[in-house]
Amino acid sequence: MRILYGVVGEGMGHATRSRVVIEHLLQRGHQVEIVVSGRAHEMLSKHFKGVHRIHGLHMIYEDNEVKKARTAFSNLKGALLPASLREGLPGNVRQWYEMAQKFAPDAVISDFESWSYLFGKACGVPIISIDNMQILSRCHHDDDVFRVDPASFLLAKGIVRGKLPGCYHYLITTFFYPPTKRERTTLVPPILRAEVLAAKPSQGEHVLVYQSGEGAESIAAVLKQFDQQRFVVYGMRRGISEPQIEGNLEHQPFSETRFVDHLASAKAVVAGGGFSLLGEAVYLRKPLLSVPLEGQFEQTLNAVYLQKLGYGLFRREIQAADIEELLRRAPEFQARLDQYSQPGNQQLFDALDGLLANIEAGDRQLP
Repeated sequence: MRILYGVVGEGMGHATRSRVVIEHLLQRGHQVEIVVSGRAHEMLSKHFKGVHRIHGLHMIYEDNEVKKARTAFSNLKGALLPASLREGLPGNVRQWYEMAQKFAPDAVISDFESWSYLFGKACGVPIISIDNMQILSRCHHDDDVFRVDPASFLLAKGIVRGKLPGCYHYLITTFFYPPTKRERTTLVPPILRAEVLAAKPSQGEHVLVYQSGEGAESIAAVLKQFDQQRFVVYGMRRGISEPQIEGNLEHQPFSETRFVDHLASAKAVVAGGGFSLLGEAVYLRKPLLSVPLEGQFEQTLNAVYLQKLGYGLFRREIQAADIEELLRRAPEFQARLDQYSQPGNQQLFDALDGLLANIEAGDRQLP
């Protein structure tokens, strides 16, 4: 089959998990064209040829908070006032017509990416959604989750519901399993990279810290109070090419393999609420302290369920007492994590292969 695969570029987790699915599709003999925006384009281009860069939305962070006004202005400027006609919305339109004429996909797979979804809708092509975000609108959540932040919950739920409506099917990756409330919805375990599946968990002496936004001075200030504890830090300094030591903080440049090594050997993890890292940490049975980005309820949802399951802590901001509690209760969290079981990615692959076989056999029942 000819498959158009769209990957949203905000956050590297979408790219890392999409890489796993694309490799599976190629191994199954499918033809795959990839469209991606943002930093994810560079990452996927290292693994696949001919990855198409498109304009997509991005977010601006400052000290673990989404800056909404600056984000909105930057996105409008990039879309409507691009540096050339090959960028922004004009560039997307140009690639739209080229894709329709030269490739003509039989199916579209979207990891929360709008351009490929709109292409599929306009051309009458069945769309399969593969992401974790749809759990907000396609599952029931109890009052404990709703009461955390009712206004943000309802806003995020509405945004997600309107993002990719009316897909052929929704495959939702998750490490928690609320009951589904909509048809054409299947919950599957988190998508794991080959490097994570091959990793051998051990308990080292360091705590892994991942911060997706640059800066995060407030988090660094708290970590520095624990001068006897080594923290291996990713994400706070994106531009570095070599490790930088700052007291008990060891800032690392981005490296997929090195990051997995540090994750697998960590005694605990301090991270935001991004799903991909939380899913990998749960699979490797690492106690977690999750501090979601302010303004992203999807991350808050992940952190709330993490705490409900007894895998770690959810906090809105980091205090020294939270690091102390993480280290003190790590054995308790470890015991709960030891009960988690996931047989790799096979459940997702089986579900996806079945959906594509149905489409190929002529089942194109669009809602």
